[in-house]
Amino acid sequence: MTYVLIDTTDKQSQSFLEYVKTLPFATIESTDNVTTLKAIEQAKKGKTTKHKNAKELIAFLNK
Repeated sequence: MTYVLIDTTDKQSQSFLEYVKTLPFATIESTDNVTTLKAIEQAKKGKTTKHKNAKELIAFLNK
């Protein structure tokens, strides 16, 4: 599978999305996941967790 993110804030991108919806092999799924959107915003603001090495990262993820 291939995922394509489309910013639908302008008329041209909305038209493209409508065209893709007509294709028999394409499936459109909305990604309005609040948790994901919040994480993206935090990353943009630089509010992320930093780890010194991969071992610390794995330990953090396994909590």
